[in-house]
Amino acid sequence: MSQVTPSVSPSAEPLVPVALNSPARVLTASLVGTTIEFFDFYVYATAAVLVFPALFFPNSDPMAAQLSSFATFSIAFFARPFGAIVFGHFGDRIGRKATLVAALLTMGISTVVIGLLPSYAQIGVLAPLLLALCRFGQGFGLGGEWGGAVLLATENAPPGKRSWYGMFPQLGAPIGLFLSSGIFWLLLQVISKDALLSWGWRVPFLASSLLIAVGLWVRFSITETPAFQKAMEAHERVEVPIAALFRNHKRSIVLGTFVALATFVLFYIGSAYLLAYNTKVLQLPLLQALEVQLVGAIVFGIFIPLAGKYADRIGRRQLLIGVTVAIALFSFLLPPLMTNGLGMIFVFSAAAMALMGVTYGLIGTALAAPFPTAVRYTGSSITFNLAGIFGASLAPYAATWLQATYGMWAVGLYLGLSAVITLVCILLSGREEV
Repeated sequence: MSQVTPSVSPSAEPLVPVALNSPARVLTASLVGTTIEFFDFYVYATAAVLVFPALFFPNSDPMAAQLSSFATFSIAFFARPFGAIVFGHFGDRIGRKATLVAALLTMGISTVVIGLLPSYAQIGVLAPLLLALCRFGQGFGLGGEWGGAVLLATENAPPGKRSWYGMFPQLGAPIGLFLSSGIFWLLLQVISKDALLSWGWRVPFLASSLLIAVGLWVRFSITETPAFQKAMEAHERVEVPIAALFRNHKRSIVLGTFVALATFVLFYIGSAYLLAYNTKVLQLPLLQALEVQLVGAIVFGIFIPLAGKYADRIGRRQLLIGVTVAIALFSFLLPPLMTNGLGMIFVFSAAAMALMGVTYGLIGTALAAPFPTAVRYTGSSITFNLAGIFGASLAPYAATWLQATYGMWAVGLYLGLSAVITLVCILLSGREEV
């Protein structure tokens, strides 16, 4: 087996020079970027439940329209690996900073354009096609954002704090979820549902432009990570990172993809699917359904830093094993919690998002761990976004279909099986691989 130089060791803390970026600047840049990206991403998920079925798929029955809307939602997950390859290539070749700026712009432009799209009533079948194209752009941008943000944090982390630093970009997910649900909740406080369908739904997408401006300002204020600088000085960069990745790290890609499987399935059952279930099956008022989302987002955000704190103390792998077992056990509680009234729905959301906070807080650092600096951007991005295809792209669609066809027990089984697969892959991974 070939020796790995200390500067790119996948298992040890990187031996890097003192960072030029202050910790506050690094963590702010990683958090702000992912918050904006996930806000954009989840605004679409919320709209895919509340407004897109009526605006872009009006000629279908309600269930078919919802499934069609979720189908466009899933497009982004198939786009994300392409974004990971393209942005990962440049992130590993020219640097983390410039690539993160480009990823943010790609996501931002796609999101703002969605807010300008005409509906099916105005241009017919071209409307959902343009929506699908913009959704592809969102996924392409996010595919390049996540890995770079995680590396911006972890490659600047001092020894013994990699999990703590690595959880900061992960906080962008609950903050983005809270903001996206919150803005729709606020809109419904001041305008009617008819107004939301007519024009109000565009506001969150167009407002994203303000967040993008803030994100770009923050991103331009940082310097390159010390680990990448050292790799440049040592001439360790590879010509084609994706080729080197699949030539030398196939095992890490496969295991990493399924290590993150349960994380994605749990999240999209507890967010996009739950919102659809509450509004379409339980017929809850939109405000109540959004309040469930907001409570879940708060709990989600609380448990991410707890995961980062304790992973550095007791071990990331041990904590991942524990939370994955807990997700498997939780799957048995899904049917009774989802079918016994609004109070139990709140309990389900809080419990699911608490578990999600722990597993998601760890998964960024875990997926970056096996890869040397020269292919780390590409490797972590590819595994994360392949997991998005297998775990997230069809989760709302699959859960909706399973519940309608077989009942809620089938949705619980779906979640439980994903947790078992994840647990097996964690156990197959060495300590240095997660």
